Order: sequence, then C-alpha cells, then structure tokens
Amino acid sequence: MSVAGSLLVLAPVAALALLSALLRPRDAEAVAPVRLAVLRAALAVGAFAVLTVELLGALHALTLPAFALAWLLLLAVVALAAWWRRVRSGAERIVRARATEVRDFRRTAGRGELLLAGTVLLLVLVELVVALLASPNNYDSQTYHLPKVEHWVAQRSLEFWPTAIHRQVTIPPGAEYLLLHLRLLTGGDALHNLVQWGAGLGCLLAVTRITAQLGGGRRAQLLTAFVLASTPMVVLQATSTQTDLVVAAWVAGAATLVVDGLRRRAGLGDLLALGAATGLTAVTKTSGLIAVGPLLLLWGVAQLRLARVGASGRTPVDGEAPAGGLRGRAMAGTVGGSLLIVLVAAVLVGPFLARETAEFGHPLGPPRLRESIPMERHDPASILVNLARTGHTALDTPLFPLSRAAATAIDDGARAIGVDPQDRAITFGNERFPVPAWYPDEDRAAFPVAGTLALVGAVLALARPRRVSPRWAGELRAYAAVAVTTVLLHASLIKWQTWGNRLLLYALVLAIPLAGLWLDALLHRRARPGRRPVAAGLVVAVLAASALAGTLSLVYGYPRRLVGSASVLTSSDWENRFVRRPQWAAEFRWAAEAVRASGARRVGLGQQYDNWEYPWWVLLREGGGRPPELVALQSVLPDRPPADPTSVDAIVCTGSRPACTKLVPPGWTVRWRGYVGYALPPGR
Repeated sequence: MSVAGSLLVLAPVAALALLSALLRPRDAEAVAPVRLAVLRAALAVGAFAVLTVELLGALHALTLPAFALAWLLLLAVVALAAWWRRVRSGAERIVRARATEVRDFRRTAGRGELLLAGTVLLLVLVELVVALLASPNNYDSQTYHLPKVEHWVAQRSLEFWPTAIHRQVTIPPGAEYLLLHLRLLTGGDALHNLVQWGAGLGCLLAVTRITAQLGGGRRAQLLTAFVLASTPMVVLQATSTQTDLVVAAWVAGAATLVVDGLRRRAGLGDLLALGAATGLTAVTKTSGLIAVGPLLLLWGVAQLRLARVGASGRTPVDGEAPAGGLRGRAMAGTVGGSLLIVLVAAVLVGPFLARETAEFGHPLGPPRLRESIPMERHDPASILVNLARTGHTALDTPLFPLSRAAATAIDDGARAIGVDPQDRAITFGNERFPVPAWYPDEDRAAFPVAGTLALVGAVLALARPRRVSPRWAGELRAYAAVAVTTVLLHASLIKWQTWGNRLLLYALVLAIPLAGLWLDALLHRRARPGRRPVAAGLVVAVLAASALAGTLSLVYGYPRRLVGSASVLTSSDWENRFVRRPQWAAEFRWAAEAVRASGARRVGLGQQYDNWEYPWWVLLREGGGRPPELVALQSVLPDRPPADPTSVDAIVCTGSRPACTKLVPPGWTVRWRGYVGYALPPGR
C-alpha cells in the first residue's frame, strides 16, 4: 500500500470523526449520546459510500481519482460545517468528559467490571492485529465477494458481466461497495478485513446502547459487550471479508434508533437515519430485513401512540381518542415519516434492484437464487422442524452424546408429524442435517452460550419484564417480542443449511442486550440467604465459558489463527490466502507463471459455480497494480454471452478438467495439475 493510499484512507476516518461531533444529539436526556452520535455518523458515511459507488458506477468512473475527490469533498464539507457550528470547543469538551469518565470508571469500578471491560478491549485489539496481518482467505470471498470488486475496478462500472458464478452479480453488494473504496484508495486488499472489524465495533456500540435504553446500568452494558465480544462467530468474522457482521451492524443501528422512537416522536434526523439503516441493510443482505421489518412496525405503532398522547395533551384512557383533526394530523405525520424512511432506503437499494430486474425480470434475481435459499414450504410442521434444526445447529456443543441425542429427537419428531427432516424444500442444496458446528470456523461456529443467554433473557423479558427492567418493562417486552419474532421469521423464510449460523448472526446481535440485562438482573436480585452466591457463581461460570470460547476462537480459529500451523504470525501472505485449500497454492502459482511467461494479455476463465476466481486477479495483476483482462468462457446470465475462446491469449481453469478441455480451441496445449489447469495456443 502506497503512502498516498494510506493518507487517502484517513479521509473516511476523519469524516466519520467530524460527523460524530456534528451529529451529537442536543437532547440532554439522550441515552449514551456519544455512542448515538458515532452510530449516526456511521450510517451517514455508509450511505455516502454506497451512493458514491452507484453514482460513479453509472458514470463509468470507478477510479482512484474519482473516489479520492469524492472523499476529499465530503471531508471539506464536513470540516466547513464543523467550523461553522464551532464544534471544536464542543469536541474538546466531549473528549475531556470521556477522559473524566474513564478515570472515574477506573476509580469506581469493581474488579468484575474492570475484568469485563479489559477482556472486551483485549479481544477487540487482538482482532485488529489479526485483521491487519491476515490476507483475505474466506472461501466465499475467493469465489464471489472479492472477484466482484475486481470486475468493477476493471470495467469501471457496475454493469453485469458474463460469469459462471451467478453470486457475483445476484447477491446484494453493499459490503463489497465498502471494500471497493478500500481497494481503489489503497490499490490492494491489505485493509479489506477492517470492514468487518469496524462492523464488529459498530455492533458493540449499538447493543450496549440498546441495553442502556432498556434500563441497563453500567454493569449490564459491560455484560452485554462481553457476551457479544466473546461469541465465537463474532470473534472469527471480525477479521474476515465475509458480510454477516456488516449486516448485523446495520440491523443493530436500526434497532437502537427504533428504541429511541418508543419514547419520543421522531425528528427529521431520526427518519433519515432509520431510512439509511434500512437501505444499508437491504443492499448488504436482504435477510437482515427479517429483523428490520418488525422493528419498523414496532416503531410505527409507538409513534402513533405517542402522537395520540401528544394530540390529547394527556395519556388517554381505554376507548378514548383525541380530537379527530389532531388525530388525523398525528397519523399523517407518522405515515409521512414512514414514507420518508422507505424513500431513503429505496434510494440506497433501488439502483441494485433495478439492475436485477432489468437483467433477470425480478428484483430478487434469477429463479435459482430465489428457490435455493428461501423456504419452499410454509406449513406449521415444516416451520417447526426448520426452527428445531436451526436451533440445534446454532446451539451445538462438543458434548457429542447430547448433540446426537438432540438431533435424533428432532429427526424422529419430524417424521412423527409428517415432515422429512432432509426435505429439499426446507433444506439448502444437498446438505444433510445434522452437522457439527461447535468448532471455531468462521462459516459454522455455533454460539451455545450467547444463544442460550439470549433465549433465557427473551423468555424472562416476555414473561416477567419488571424483574429484568422495572422502569422500562413495556419497552423491554416489546423489544423481546421483536427479537423472538425475528427468529421465528428466519426459520419460516430461510432453509436450514450447514453454514446457517452465520446467516443467523444478525438475529443474535439483535437479541444480545436481553442476555446482558438478564445477567445483570440475576446479580441484582434479592435472594434468600445462601442463594445469592449461587446466582453469582452461575454468572461467573457462564462468563468464564464464554470467555474461553472467544479466546480459543481467536487463538485457534479457522481460517485465521494466532498459534499453531498456518498462524498469521508465521505463514506467508500466499500461504495465508490458501489456508482453506493449501494444496491449491502452488497449483495457482504454477499456472499463473506459465500464462504470464507466455505474454498473454487477455485471459479466459473456465470455472464452475463454486470455484475460486480471486487468486487469478492477484497473480495476473499487471505492473502498477492494474487488473488483468479476465473474461468468462461460460455464462449463466442469459443476456450476457461468454467470450469466444479463440478471442483470448490464454485460458486458465479450475475444478473440472473435462469441462475445461471442452472450452479449449483445437490445437491448443493443455496442462493440468490437481485443481488448476491452463491452455495456450500454438506458438506461446
């Protein structure tokens, strides 16, 4: 990464910092105002990043100068606004206030609170080190996340391209839009892992603020942060180029804004922020809308209720309504605000959906995508079986007898109610339930501790909310109802799959505040003599198990670990990229060296649905970091024909040798080694 690239990357960071100062709430009663300001700024920066990509992509201007100019202009505007509003003195007061709070915390916190805070901070910092040291090596990123970015850079636009991997063009690209900024500003992928690391920080800010909004004090917020930060899936994804933490951060941002809306009427800024959170969720991963939908419904109901109270000047009794005119205006205001949220969201996700519709005739992509992941049966029995299987995989543990017994019970129960537990209509692809998910793998890692805590917290919040949060019992129950509804909708809409735990991460993040509140209430509860030590011992044991799981995931996690074989501290960049498939590393390099030696400039790709494409973009990059001209020789897009094999200078293939051979023109020489092969024309 060049010095200029390093300086350019500071522009988004500086813009975020200045926006945080500008967007700090003026309401003295705002809960955790600094966290709210940072979350607002993150939503604004995220929306700007997405709109910049869409605008410059439409102009065929996805280039470094254009992106650098966009960020410098934003920084200049934000700096001017900060100067105009004299935020410097305010920012200095905020910094001094935070420093005072830190000193007060160190002085007043007990050993337990210090340990919780220290552990969270240590996990976050070590994750940052791993994110910076590790090269992108997520499996899906090699197949479609990162090739998608490289295609945009190569063609300087967002137009679809011929490809054998439909996920490169059909999966929502919001997280990859953020990666594109880093790719152009730095010229490579050295900082790509920081997108998910930053999303993990955003999740921590949001869930701790939600805990505070629902009545949790300092200890409850620390417990919430600890449980989330030590969850294996969070630890592993915080150093990855996956997209699940990104969508979880947007969902959590929407959630904390919605909880604000349970107590006060929303202003214009709140509506714009909610619209941005909704749009960013939709353009990143549509499954996140499973949570945002119920959240917005709760927000709308609460806003109508607050308008009704405000219109009458007092809390109405049952059956009483304010004057018709006032009630009508209040309802109109809420409806107008809801439409504004939808409009802002549509601005962010609309261009992508329009391209999908133009290409496939449907905003959700081709039939193979719409039929492979969503549930195809929605009868109560099928949903119940899918919920049970999803729960089993999410709460999987290395207690193998227990895991096998639970899986057997689910299988037997499914058949007893007339549902095949392996039915393709409720099961993705050729996967078979059950699968082990307890081990620390970024795509599968279960979350038995965090999941169980969130489940118990949700049950208590629904059944006895006053025992958890006496002051905000109504809001707590409503929030818990949304969290439970989200899980039920997820099981009703998304098929069970081997890597379903990462798809469920957004729902876990949404529910984590319930775990922190419950644990804190357990410690607060007045128990009969002898029971309080038991409660404290239970909490300590649970936290110790969570800390152990998180630490082991960070130290021995897969595919980025600190110790052992393939450690990010000892393995080379190329070895680290191929931790998932180490036998392929030499094969890719062997083929790429031969193609480069031949002088080929236009290279054809032969591959199948789930093959790795990204290594070719890294290996065949030209001098100065310019992307190679890679064209697909197969295409699953009906209106995007593949390139003619005779129009390329060389062919590189992965996966099937027979499938590759069919693409090679007569007289070309084919070489093959394991997973990788290449073909050259006569004379090269």
